[in-house]
Amino acid sequence: MVAGAHDAKAAGKLSVCLTFDFDALSPWVFEMAGGNVAALSRGEFGAVAVPRILDLLRRHDIRATFFVPGHTALAYPDLVRSIAADGHELGHHGWVHEGLSQLDPEQEREYLRRGLDALDTVAGVRPLGYRAPSVDVSVNTVEILLEHAFLYDASFSGSDFEPYYLRRGDRFPTDGPYVFGESVDLVGIPFSWGLSDFQYFEFVPGITVRQDTPSAVYEIWHGELEWAHANVPGGVYVLTMHPQAIGRGSRLAMVESLIDAARELEHAAFERLGDYAARWHEEHPLAEWLSGRPVQAAR
Repeated sequence: MVAGAHDAKAAGKLSVCLTFDFDALSPWVFEMAGGNVAALSRGEFGAVAVPRILDLLRRHDIRATFFVPGHTALAYPDLVRSIAADGHELGHHGWVHEGLSQLDPEQEREYLRRGLDALDTVAGVRPLGYRAPSVDVSVNTVEILLEHAFLYDASFSGSDFEPYYLRRGDRFPTDGPYVFGESVDLVGIPFSWGLSDFQYFEFVPGITVRQDTPSAVYEIWHGELEWAHANVPGGVYVLTMHPQAIGRGSRLAMVESLIDAARELEHAAFERLGDYAARWHEEHPLAEWLSGRPVQAAR
């Protein structure tokens, strides 16, 4: 039976964090649809799926994290407010699902401000967590998140089930060795494409081509869950799901089966990412963490 967050901390076992990127129309508007309004409509299904997801989470008494672009918050304010009203965390997910690596710093700052303003206007929320749209991060992103006092980012993949402090100022020339930058007070919550639904379930010409069965994805996700629980005490298992992808009936049934499997793991706990990140940050001060983590810190 799944224990609460406090029990997970005491036992040093695994936190299970269900996260949903409520993109809705934003990625289709920004780049994926072009002028194809039928393609645009695919984003609308995300709004149809959110109530189904909220119902699933209520039935299992789970609090999750929803990363929401500002564009989505303004398009579907009532749904975003319903997410917050159910006790779920709202995280920042850009303005219109823009990729950051091609933006100059001021453009990136402007998109971040727009997203913050939209979440504040719609739900009165100032998020502490961020996930970059399409996990497309620029060399300036960490610095900009620090400027806006974010607690954590959930875009990087330098670990699998253990958080780590992110760095700024890395340099990666092609004619010389990698140069590690400065580790900073921003918690990195690991992201994995293998634990994201979009690549398995959504066909987008030129972007994704797979159409996997829910049973095949369950096998992957469940295997990772069991390994993390057995081998990473105090770690975090993060699923990244998109309402427009995961919200179809057979796929949500698969998620419910995974929830049931997690409940069989001793001292595992469902948590919001922000709660986990805040506790990890308190228990692992940056200076102390640096002394024992030479792999992910500057040398």
